[in-house]
Amino acid sequence: MNTNSRSQWATKLGFILATAGAAIGLGNLWKFPYLMGRNGGFAFLIVYLIFIVVLGLPVMITEMSIGRLTQQNPVNAYKTINKKATFIGVISVLAPFLILSYYSVVGGWILKYIVSYAANLAAPADFGAYIADPVQPVAWHIVFMLCTMFICYFGTKGIEKASRVMMPALFVLLIVIIIRSVTLPGAMEGLKFVFSPGNSRLTFKGATEAMGQVFYSLSLGMGITITYGSYLKKDENIPKNCATVAMLDTMAALLAGIAIFPAVFALGMEPAQGPSLIFGTLPGVFERMLGGPIFALMFFILMFFAALTSSIALLECVVSYVHENWHWNRKVAVFTVGAVITILGVPSAMSFGPLADFTILGYSFFDFMGVITDNLLMPLAGLTMCIFVGWFWGPGQLIAHIEGNGIKFKLKKAWIWSIRIIAPLMVLSIMITGFINVYRFITG
Repeated sequence: MNTNSRSQWATKLGFILATAGAAIGLGNLWKFPYLMGRNGGFAFLIVYLIFIVVLGLPVMITEMSIGRLTQQNPVNAYKTINKKATFIGVISVLAPFLILSYYSVVGGWILKYIVSYAANLAAPADFGAYIADPVQPVAWHIVFMLCTMFICYFGTKGIEKASRVMMPALFVLLIVIIIRSVTLPGAMEGLKFVFSPGNSRLTFKGATEAMGQVFYSLSLGMGITITYGSYLKKDENIPKNCATVAMLDTMAALLAGIAIFPAVFALGMEPAQGPSLIFGTLPGVFERMLGGPIFALMFFILMFFAALTSSIALLECVVSYVHENWHWNRKVAVFTVGAVITILGVPSAMSFGPLADFTILGYSFFDFMGVITDNLLMPLAGLTMCIFVGWFWGPGQLIAHIEGNGIKFKLKKAWIWSIRIIAPLMVLSIMITGFINVYRFITG
């Protein structure tokens, strides 16, 4: 194992905030609240929290432990344990490489809105026209990638310093927007949409969506947790740290729901999922709110922080592999990998404009990249990791590592059950559901 001269997190707080930043992304701020409101409100929340415990935490603990035990990037981590498992690491590095190429496009949209509100106190006139433009989405995508590369350029020190600023600022901005949102006349309807068990009945489909959201929200199967875990000091309590990150991640998602939906309902707007909510509905909400442009600017700044902390983690995962396996200078690796990802992201940035008619299996290039990562690579990495650790390598070695320095892993028996049986079955159900949805889309 390569433990010599490897970067480490300077402080426990820096590590927690960096790892939480990797998990808290755009999906927390728009997808989780919508899923909760659409699938039974409070009932969805309870099921989601159960899945955090039986799926999210066990997988996260496993990945972080593998990273710290081996002190290697994902590919080398699995190769160190067993060469036959190297392919799991390859998948875990390929996933963030592809994800960042289209994730940064959305980050560019956010930057465009920040500049628009800062300069004109208003959103771009037409979101549809903006993303259809042949130049602007590409240009802002490049700017966002440059921001990501700049922070990764400084390694763990840069990531830690940025996270120590952006993560507290994100929560402060969320609280400020919540105060404004819940004090609007009629805001109670928005809270009912999110929290009331009477909105709709939680179905099997809703339960699988909760499972998927847990997996994606905690950045599992992306190699990020292994990479960040490899920079972790030996005396840290991994189960406790993972629980803290999961708590912060869930808290951010809940606060986002409280911030967004009371305002949406108070001003009579229709809640919608995905970009149409953030870039279409919410600007209309802010426009009709007293002091709206200021709150809009704050909202898109917090969105930028969420997007950037996640994109940093995605890039760092790939850079760690290139730096250590290809023996490139770190700074060269950052800008070379960043440049390749930027180029790969150009077709995604143009998917709503010049390449609008170009499709793969009926999907735009932007959506197709998401289908590959969400339905194939990430679940496959998680599934094979659970099977490998639980049944072939054996969980005993990880337990011995976790319990080093006198740390007690009180739930180790429950963790073994989850890694061997519960988590694989749940991840498999996520994959099957995803493929069914893809099949239905393709066949119409």
